[in-house]
Amino acid sequence: MSDTDKPTSTPADKPASSSAGKPANNSRQKAHQLLHAVRGEINKALIGQQAVVDDVLCALLAGGHVLIEGVPGLGKTLLVRALSKVFGGEFARIQFTPDLMPSDVTGHAVFDLKSEAFHLRKGPVFTNLLLADEINRAPAKTQAALLEVMQERQVTLEGEALPVPQPFMVLATQNPIEQEGTYPLPEAELDRFMLKLAIDYPGSDDEIALVRQVTRSAQADALEVSQLRTLLQPKDVQILQKITSEIALDEQVLDYAVRLVRTTRHWPGLILGAGPRASIALVRCARARALLRGGEFVIPDDIKACAAAVLRHRVRLSAELEIAGQGLEHVLAQLIEQVDAPRL
Repeated sequence: MSDTDKPTSTPADKPASSSAGKPANNSRQKAHQLLHAVRGEINKALIGQQAVVDDVLCALLAGGHVLIEGVPGLGKTLLVRALSKVFGGEFARIQFTPDLMPSDVTGHAVFDLKSEAFHLRKGPVFTNLLLADEINRAPAKTQAALLEVMQERQVTLEGEALPVPQPFMVLATQNPIEQEGTYPLPEAELDRFMLKLAIDYPGSDDEIALVRQVTRSAQADALEVSQLRTLLQPKDVQILQKITSEIALDEQVLDYAVRLVRTTRHWPGLILGAGPRASIALVRCARARALLRGGEFVIPDDIKACAAAVLRHRVRLSAELEIAGQGLEHVLAQLIEQVDAPRL
């Protein structure tokens, strides 16, 4: 995507004039075509997880971070590796372990004997795409090393605030069934993830295709990502994020998104509701989903499609419902269904 693809400066919430509307439409169309190609390329490596791929692309367009949860072997790490191959920016991976220190994430000062001075050695967090693999295996002090950079896009080392490259995105993975040697993420960290995605088992046909493709490979049980084409550069992602932020949003749809989030604060069975950061994430993600489907404006279905991923890690189920065996996903589905959506 070149600089000529940049949209006009017409505000998204106001109707554009006919002269300004045409370039903006062209930019959206080119962006949609590029995203369609990116989605197809990732799906060559990750089979049967179309919804998860779309959600990750929405987070990338919206400038957010993603927490991916699923049992081993479903392709959580593979998804991030495939995205890093399609994206031509810098990529770093941190394998979180109980002995990992905060300085192993952010960096630290090193004393140089020759110059007799301290020099800053930047950690792996100074990248475009950061894979925090099995993030819940590190203790709270190491998890907290990501708090500043996830929110402010900077790292403070030796009293100096150092910006990270743009765009910047954290993709963290965790296993929901293994409890030994894990440390639950605190609410403050969870809230900084725009989306929490639950990656599930593939369907029967998809699993057959997956097994067929993997068993033809020379790499045991791994799928190849080396053959994927690089379609995005950091500058392209920034242009796509600009286009996303200017997708038109009706006031009724904005009100609907806020009402959904506010409803979680008094919904029966939820003892912790989502805060304003959830409202912001919901609107930004819905704008990204509208662009991904090729729409010119956000519709209520875009809000609904993003709601579960935005809310599931920001609310907490009451002990009574947990004992009764009623899951959080079921409660959220009821909430989303019962909040009235506007008719546009």
